[in-house]
Amino acid sequence: MTVDTETRPLPAARHARAAVAVLFFTNGALFANLLPRYPQIKEDLAIGNGAYGLAVAAFPAGAITAGLAAGLLIRRMGSARVAVLGTLLTGVGILAAGLAPSVALFATALFLAGAMDALTDVAQNAHGLRVQRLYGRSILNSFHAVWSIGAVTGGLMAAGAMSLGLSLGVHLAVAAVVLVAAAGAALRFCLPGPDNEPEEAGPEETGRGETGPEKTGPERLTAEGARGTSRVGVVLAALVLIATAGTLVEDAGNSWAALYLSDALHASAALAAWGFIALVGAQFIGRVIGDRLVDRFGQRAVARAGGLITAVGMGLALAVPTLPGTILGFALAGFGVATLVPAAMHEADELPGLKPGSGLTIVSWLMRLGFLLSPPIVGQVADAAGLRTGLLVIPAAGVLVVLLAGVLRGRRD
Repeated sequence: MTVDTETRPLPAARHARAAVAVLFFTNGALFANLLPRYPQIKEDLAIGNGAYGLAVAAFPAGAITAGLAAGLLIRRMGSARVAVLGTLLTGVGILAAGLAPSVALFATALFLAGAMDALTDVAQNAHGLRVQRLYGRSILNSFHAVWSIGAVTGGLMAAGAMSLGLSLGVHLAVAAVVLVAAAGAALRFCLPGPDNEPEEAGPEETGRGETGPEKTGPERLTAEGARGTSRVGVVLAALVLIATAGTLVEDAGNSWAALYLSDALHASAALAAWGFIALVGAQFIGRVIGDRLVDRFGQRAVARAGGLITAVGMGLALAVPTLPGTILGFALAGFGVATLVPAAMHEADELPGLKPGSGLTIVSWLMRLGFLLSPPIVGQVADAAGLRTGLLVIPAAGVLVVLLAGVLRGRRD
């Protein structure tokens, strides 16, 4: 029998949680300030769609190139310092991209920004997991929800700057200064000490009684002794695929939802935007309630249910295409994948036999392939068989999650 005691976390843990939330917010807001300015940049540089597409692909390319360095930097500098330094350099890269006088410099600046964004992403998640261990319960999904709020805020900042007639340079400079300053101020409230030392059990964790969590996923690997090393590789590969499935669905909504609604279903431009809005909005809701669902049902059950919701919801929307049904399908897909990336990061960070931060770094690095490969894959299929067929990657990703969710941990007894 377990005994749960409702104990408030220590002030240091609460302060660190707020600080990590600020890091996630600023990370989401920085790049979102640049995205609405892309049409203006494309026009100013007088480039075609092909050159533009290759140029903006430099951002995920930079992230993939630099992502593996995050673990080493975190072990040497600490996750909080790496996150803040990455935020500073991401802001510099984004400002440089906005002011670039040529396509080559624009792509180079985006490459830098993407590389630094990858470091920030791994580092802030690593620090968030440290704070989560102090709490003794899931809080990582709430950080990703804050990232979504930051992304929306960054877009609104850009819209406001354009409506006020601010130049691109002034807008991005002000945004970078404000957001980097916020991240720097959060640093003093982050957890001290190196990331390779285990955190002390949080107050909520110590009151769970004698019965611990079910030995599943990574914990089962430790008990298997000599067989653990080979199983770690298998589990890590499965976690990468789960996280990539989440990014595939997210990118499909970002890149293709509006186009599918406007072209295939003849929606107006304003109405077509609701495909993306529905996906992101539902994803935010899923992340807000995700921690409670994970604590109650376990990562495995939540991921399986989310994969099923994604596969069935978007599958029906594509099988019977209507405007309301398709918008609902995108919403269900966003809700279904909301917890996948945090779940994969959490499990990878606790895999035995790996250096601190290595599992998290690998998952964060490889999952970005979803953002890099999704647009050309969907585009090629769409050219050959139509966008409706290309969007089958969304229900397919949901099915993949259902099949692989067994590597995630179950419910605490």
